[in-house]
Amino acid sequence: MPQPSLGRRALLTAAIAVPATAGTTLTGTLTGTAASPAHAATHGGGRFDRENPRFTIGVLPDTQYLFDEDRSDPAPVRQAFRFLTSERESRNIAFMTHLGDITEHGTEQEIDLASDAFRTLDGRLSYSVLAGNHDINGGTDDQRGDSPYLDKFGPDRFARMSTFRGASPDGYNSYHVLDAGGRQWLVLALDWRVSDKGLRWAQGVIDANSKLPVILTTHDLAWSDDSGKASLSEFGQRLWDAFIRRNDQIFLTLNGHWWPPGRTVLRNDAGHDVHVHITNYQDRYYGGAGMVRLYAFDVVRNVIDVETLSPWLLSRDPDDRTPLEAEHLELTGPADRFSIEIDFDERFAAFAPPVLPPPRPAKAVMPRGTVAYWRFDAEGLGRAGTDGAVIPAGTVARDLTGGGNDLTMELLHASAPETLKWSAEHHDGQPAHASLRFDGGKAPDRGAVLRSAAGAPINGMKFESGYTIEAFIKLPEPFEGDHAWMGILSWEGRSGDAGKSSGWSPDEPTCSLNVSGERFLQYVVYPTDRDADPTSWSHALPVGRWTHVAVVNDARRTIMYVDGSKIARNPSQPSKGISTLGRPFTIGGTQFALKYGQGFYGWIGDVRIVSRALRPKEFLTPYV
Repeated sequence: MPQPSLGRRALLTAAIAVPATAGTTLTGTLTGTAASPAHAATHGGGRFDRENPRFTIGVLPDTQYLFDEDRSDPAPVRQAFRFLTSERESRNIAFMTHLGDITEHGTEQEIDLASDAFRTLDGRLSYSVLAGNHDINGGTDDQRGDSPYLDKFGPDRFARMSTFRGASPDGYNSYHVLDAGGRQWLVLALDWRVSDKGLRWAQGVIDANSKLPVILTTHDLAWSDDSGKASLSEFGQRLWDAFIRRNDQIFLTLNGHWWPPGRTVLRNDAGHDVHVHITNYQDRYYGGAGMVRLYAFDVVRNVIDVETLSPWLLSRDPDDRTPLEAEHLELTGPADRFSIEIDFDERFAAFAPPVLPPPRPAKAVMPRGTVAYWRFDAEGLGRAGTDGAVIPAGTVARDLTGGGNDLTMELLHASAPETLKWSAEHHDGQPAHASLRFDGGKAPDRGAVLRSAAGAPINGMKFESGYTIEAFIKLPEPFEGDHAWMGILSWEGRSGDAGKSSGWSPDEPTCSLNVSGERFLQYVVYPTDRDADPTSWSHALPVGRWTHVAVVNDARRTIMYVDGSKIARNPSQPSKGISTLGRPFTIGGTQFALKYGQGFYGWIGDVRIVSRALRPKEFLTPYV
């Protein structure tokens, strides 16, 4: 259906049922049909990985012109379904949802033909379907009773699907729960004219699943102008006011009915974004040619990438495609191919706050060979901290191995006492739920360091059998000022005093982990068995986000890992041991010519040193 004029909107008014008001309660059962457990895997169609942070939901809008009396051609829809099942593993497709107007007239003949086409999906991929106005041939609401549509696409059709959780007593509204991306998602499929009773049922579904993010699908909610800017339709406004805006769990709505496609973002009563999308291609060549919209979720990148294509046209031999077919292979305009950024944890925090791992005691994270472990909670500092409290000079961070490598805080130069503060911030996977906030910088040089005592065992350890050095760090956002070459940790001393002459300068220390002006990590070490300075360089570190860094040496070469991933620029030259000189180990700065300049700027969490090479799954935050 094209975008409505004011007159067209007025014609729809007679078909609009008044939605439920606030305070209504569910008087019937949540489910009209028993459902199989949501945790059962859907069989067939390729393997789906529910823990993969990347997954896809397929969306199929108005297919009515392909199921239109004696003008029907189900081939494009069948090919769309074959595509979804054949691509299930490669695209990690979790689900498919149809947005209504499956058929043109809702006759028994058309519905039967459509039902037969949908069997391509049955047993291979779970899906939802909802009634559009053409499927029930009228403007009545979901209390209309029996229909050919309900006979073929009612609750019984979905009962064996692992995702299906139930339907309203009338059978025209249903919901599914998906296990995808490491969490559960609720897909709510509402009739094109959901009634007061239907909305009370839907509210009961949301209330009973109060921690699940909700994707609401229906037929008529928003329409779009030619620029792709969407606005709520008459019925959509009532649905928004009575239901959507009041339920913060609804973050995405999908509807068909109108063309052209479009989208907008509305703000709900909780002050959060709701993405409103229209998907409909029935006005295009071959009734839309079975166009499928793919919503590719990535819960690590916090983005949904959207693309639109016709598997039916793409399956044809390129040499045999007509110009019109070639034009409609895929749609790449701003309303059909786009990305939306959603910080999923933040958006869902009000109803499903992230469950973080609890703190882990030191004894649980000191594997064989641990020579030093420092953390800045009560276990490491001997007392609990207060967020933002100044750490006074002379404070001792204990080496929790008991190996005698305690560190003492010292202010550099004439730095103010507040240069080092205690912080409750921490990496989600860090054993200790605490860190230190360093406020080092240049012009003038300032900072704070934690130094081992003279004669501490770590000062002279050579690590010739290998080592793993780990640290959690976070750079501030915004990252203000010049902090090029600030040190994270190091051993004091001059490489020249260790007999090294081939490095960048004889005045640099024999081992240090630093941050360049481009925010690249630099790990430079002078091995014990050669005159060289093999150096690892990372990519640019993000700001405002915690990073785990691990430097692993197996007595042959050194590899740096960032957040469990091996970086590209690790040196291939051999490297055995560290040419320490018996001088202190330090957190928070790096000397040059035996003098400190600037100190570190940002947060440092747990630091651990192990005298052997660890595998990523053995790191302080395990990576498989």
